Amino acid sequence: MAGEKAGSGKKRKKSELVATAGLIVIFILYMFPFYMVVINSLKQKRDIIKSPFSWLYTIKGLSFDNFVKAFVQMDFLNAFKNSLIVTVFATALVTLLAAMLAYYIVRNNNAISRTAFVLMVASMIIPFQAIMIPLVSIYGGKLNVLNHRSTLVFMHTGFSMAMSVFMFHGFIKGNVPVALEEAANIDGCTHAQTFFRIVFPLLKPIISTMVILNSLAFWNDFLLPSLVLSDKKLLTLPLSTYSFYGTYSADYGTIMAGLLLCVIPVLILYIALQKQIISGVVAGAVK
Repeated sequence: MAGEKAGSGKKRKKSELVATAGLIVIFILYMFPFYMVVINSLKQKRDIIKSPFSWLYTIKGLSFDNFVKAFVQMDFLNAFKNSLIVTVFATALVTLLAAMLAYYIVRNNNAISRTAFVLMVASMIIPFQAIMIPLVSIYGGKLNVLNHRSTLVFMHTGFSMAMSVFMFHGFIKGNVPVALEEAANIDGCTHAQTFFRIVFPLLKPIISTMVILNSLAFWNDFLLPSLVLSDKKLLTLPLSTYSFYGTYSADYGTIMAGLLLCVIPVLILYIALQKQIISGVVAGAVK
């Protein structure tokens, strides 16, 4: 018996070591592109073209000039302001409206609510590329409302509602007890007061999850802003990095530095909210 237990213990340790080694390899492969962006952002253009895969200690022309050039050329502060305005307002609208709609659908289980929920979930399978040309022709040709940050916020909000409602719906259904709302109604709370004072604070884990997911999507989006915005004063950070590409060549070092400048803000946001994100993802699985 003791020998069998020792043998099973050794097999378990070997399997754990193999799994750990596999995870390390996957992590290295996953992080390799990001590492390449970092090291090439610190190289001069000739070094990138000559040896893009070389390590930093082999490069003599190491400098931070690319970051200074990228900061100036992409008009970083103005582009950052535009991205921040669009991301904050779109994320706030999606979070509030999706939470309210999901709460209504969960607590009003009638044919209209179920049909609306099914249609919203079904809409997630429609690719954006299938509707972007009619979208631009309607908003640009008919309504003439392109080239406005508010239009981009409105579009981001609409395209993100289905997924957000789906996530909030599952969380509210499994983690918000009806007894709390009944107690609030007995104490004289209206429906609005019950939602904002009782239900909404309980949604903190899923709110944090949706904030980071939607913020990443809005901040990094290139296609939709490129269709809506053309004025240089309104360009977001992903659009401003396109200025580094010339007709016949591209300044790769500056491009890498600009990409890092775009990534750093959302990376800080993710680090700040990572605990809430993890708890929000697993909250629906454990009741």
